[in-house]
Amino acid sequence: MSRIGESFQELRRKGELGVIVYLPVGYPSVEATLELVPAVLEGGAHMVELGIPFSDPLADGATIQRATQVALEQGVTVERCLEVVGRLRGRGVEAPIVLMTYYNPVLAYGEEDFLVHSKKVGADGLIVVDLPWEEGENIREKSLRLGLDFIPLVAPTTQDDRIARMGREGRGFIYCVSVTGVTGARDELPPDLPQLLQRVRAYSPLPIAVGFGISKRKHLEAVRPFAEGVVIGSALIQTMEGAKREEAIARARRYVEVVTGRRAEAPHDDLF
Repeated sequence: MSRIGESFQELRRKGELGVIVYLPVGYPSVEATLELVPAVLEGGAHMVELGIPFSDPLADGATIQRATQVALEQGVTVERCLEVVGRLRGRGVEAPIVLMTYYNPVLAYGEEDFLVHSKKVGADGLIVVDLPWEEGENIREKSLRLGLDFIPLVAPTTQDDRIARMGREGRGFIYCVSVTGVTGARDELPPDLPQLLQRVRAYSPLPIAVGFGISKRKHLEAVRPFAEGVVIGSALIQTMEGAKREEAIARARRYVEVVTGRRAEAPHDDLF
C-alpha cells in the first residue's frame, strides 16, 4: 500500500476527514515553500499537493494564477520543484506529497525522467490536470510500475462510464471537482455536490477528496458524510497574499488550524 493509501486507512480508523493542502512551489518563494509545508502539516493538514508552476494553468482561477506567476518570475522550474520535494524529505517531512501539474511541463522534462525523478526524491502521487484519461495509459502504467499513485480528476460533467474506468485504473484517491469551472474559494458549495459524490462512490472503492471551492470549516462538515477528504488551495493562498515571509507562514498555519477546528474561528475574518 502506498503512503497515500496508508494515510487514508489511518484516517478511516480514526474517523477523521483528510485535509489535503495545495501549495504552488515557489510561492511566495522556494524557501517559504520549504517552511510552509511543515507549518500546514503542524496546523492539521494530512497531505500536501505541490503545484508545479505553469504559464497556462487553464483549470486555475485568478488566485492560483497570480501565485504561479510569482513562482515563474523567480525562475521556478520542474527540476526545482523536484528538488523541493527532496529537501522536504530530507528535513523529515513524512506526510504524503502529491505533485500536481499540467502535461506540458512533464513532456518538456521527459515523461520517463519526470516519473523516475519524482519517485526518487520522495513524491507519492501525481495529478496531471489536463491529460484526458483515455490518453494517459502510458504514463499511468509507468507510474504504477514505479510506485507512484496516478490520481484521477472527476468533474460534475464526467459520464458514468468514464467514472467507472477511472475508478478501476486510478490509484491513491479520486479528486472530485465540485464545480464546472476553475479553482477558487467560494462561500457555498453546489447543492448537488452530494449527488455527484454518491455517483462517484457507486463506481469506485477509492477514497474521494473534494476540491475547487473548499474554504471554510462548514464545507468540511458538509462533505464529511460523502467523502474521505478535501483539498484546500485558493483560500489558503489568499490568506498569504501581501504578507512577508514569516507572516505568510504564520497565516497559513493559522488558517489550517481554523478550518480543521484546531483553533477557534475568527468572526471578523470572512474567509472563515
